[in-house]
Amino acid sequence: MCGIVGYIGGKRAVDFLLDGLTKLEYRGYDSAGVAVNCGDNIFIEKSVGRLDSLKEKLKNRLPAGTVGIGHTRWATHGRPSDLNAHPHTDCHGNFVVVHNGIIENFMPLKEELIARGHKFISETDTEVVAHLLEEVYTGDFVSAVREVLNKIEGSYSLVFMSKMHPDVLLCAKQENPLVVGLGKGENFIASDIPAIISYTRDTFILNDGEIAIVKKDSVQVINRQGGLVDKKIFHVSWNAEAAEKGGYEHFMLKEINEQPKAVRDTMSKRIAKDGASIILDELNWDKNFLDGINKIYIVACGTAYHAGLVGKFYIEKLVRKLVEVDLASEYRYRDPIVDDKTLVIVISQSGETSDTLAALKESKRLGAKTLAITNVVGSSIAREAENVIHTWAGPEIAVASTKAYTTQLILMFMLALYMAQTAETISGDELKRLINLLKKIPAQISETLSDVEPIKTFARQYGFNEDVFYIGRSLDYCVALEGALKLKEISYIHAEAYASGELKHGTLALIVEGVPVIALATQKSVYDKTLSNIKEVKARDAIVIGIAAAGDTELEKYLDHVIFVPETDELLIPLLTVVPLQLLAYYAAITRGCDVDKPRNLAKSVTVE
Repeated sequence: MCGIVGYIGGKRAVDFLLDGLTKLEYRGYDSAGVAVNCGDNIFIEKSVGRLDSLKEKLKNRLPAGTVGIGHTRWATHGRPSDLNAHPHTDCHGNFVVVHNGIIENFMPLKEELIARGHKFISETDTEVVAHLLEEVYTGDFVSAVREVLNKIEGSYSLVFMSKMHPDVLLCAKQENPLVVGLGKGENFIASDIPAIISYTRDTFILNDGEIAIVKKDSVQVINRQGGLVDKKIFHVSWNAEAAEKGGYEHFMLKEINEQPKAVRDTMSKRIAKDGASIILDELNWDKNFLDGINKIYIVACGTAYHAGLVGKFYIEKLVRKLVEVDLASEYRYRDPIVDDKTLVIVISQSGETSDTLAALKESKRLGAKTLAITNVVGSSIAREAENVIHTWAGPEIAVASTKAYTTQLILMFMLALYMAQTAETISGDELKRLINLLKKIPAQISETLSDVEPIKTFARQYGFNEDVFYIGRSLDYCVALEGALKLKEISYIHAEAYASGELKHGTLALIVEGVPVIALATQKSVYDKTLSNIKEVKARDAIVIGIAAAGDTELEKYLDHVIFVPETDELLIPLLTVVPLQLLAYYAAITRGCDVDKPRNLAKSVTVE
């Protein structure tokens, strides 16, 4: 969850630290701090709350040192407070540490260190690392860090600074992202690329078990045993403006409006020029490979899980393979039935989602074939999976995911088509028809985004209701789940989605006069059934807002309001119906005065279990 930055060079370190942490605010945090090596002492300042609180504390007293580390914390061990904020030090202030992740064995280590006379001032698991470093240090900084890493268990990205070694920063990674940016006479460390992109495009992306020895004129990477690691420079191709708001009030609104481009980019070069087939160069599957698969799992969390539910429908419909969708946080704890005839597909925007990464590793251990769908090149999940297909959504800054979801749907649909054409479960004419409709989706999303005034009106009218219900059948139910999640994430309205046919099994008890109900009715195969369910809701005097395909003249006879999206095949229409639901959540949050891009208690990249 946390944001990490580090600087070593010839300039005032604190300037980069504060700017870099600002670029990482999207990750979610509850406190912030910086530490600067000033030679004879290490200057540390920390503050609970937003970065502005830290900046206010630093006003007129910025340290001049040219080596420093910074951190934004999302609480895991201990409440948000100045004392629990990072960076953390040992007893004598000789070593300073920032950390993202969880040290699982911190308590026995802490008890042992306390018995040896160490004094702890925080509730965090991180502080034990600084004290442990003090305990094992005998003069060699690198060797001491290697010994510490051998003693701790868990997931982490760590950056170490020492008063006795003012010319170096050390950093290490295990299942949490860490990037080293390469400059001239200066080098940078960050947990994510947006923090450093304004300063350099040349980076080393650390792998698990690697330690970077970062000096102002050099970077050396070693493994746990001390052996040198030959790293290739990763050049960042997207520009700095991609991480800015671009004139929009919020990143979320910007990213909603970037969906036509994100979808188009994700489709790019993956459709044959004649429009008759899907090209996935990342995969080398043939009919024999697919015939040998008897079960498919799709494993993910949150929004990616909802994309997986749609993906299940696509694969079962087009490929006729059994698909089970599982929450990553549950998957590995229920002894899943997995073997070498199982394909496990994991979905993660960041490629660092802790639960999903753990599920992927467990699947590999059990012998499954694995495929990752992620937005981040070089991420942990991308490196761990046998095969990976990248969405090309670009940086997604807002905590609530929008364009990542639509690009995940696009890839799930294209994957299903690829599998169907490979397994020969779809005719050439049907494949070509669906691809032709797929190519129209970016323009249809643009059309859906062209008139948001009715949605703004609904948000103002119903934004202060404390309960909202979403209903739908088939794929509409899958999209309803995502719509409800968006609303609760950023507006804090209690929102729940139900399969329309389940209303009579209890949910109707919650429908009272005036309660808003968002009803999706785009699936022609179950349209009449859905209409009957909507009538049941209206009979209880609910306010019903329908989502329908253009040309539907029947639905609006029974509803209070209808939002229309362009007509397409019912398999593809989730890519369109989710857009007004995203906008409805956004404008409801604005109506309620919520912090849209940084909703309370949430973070962008969930790197703790």
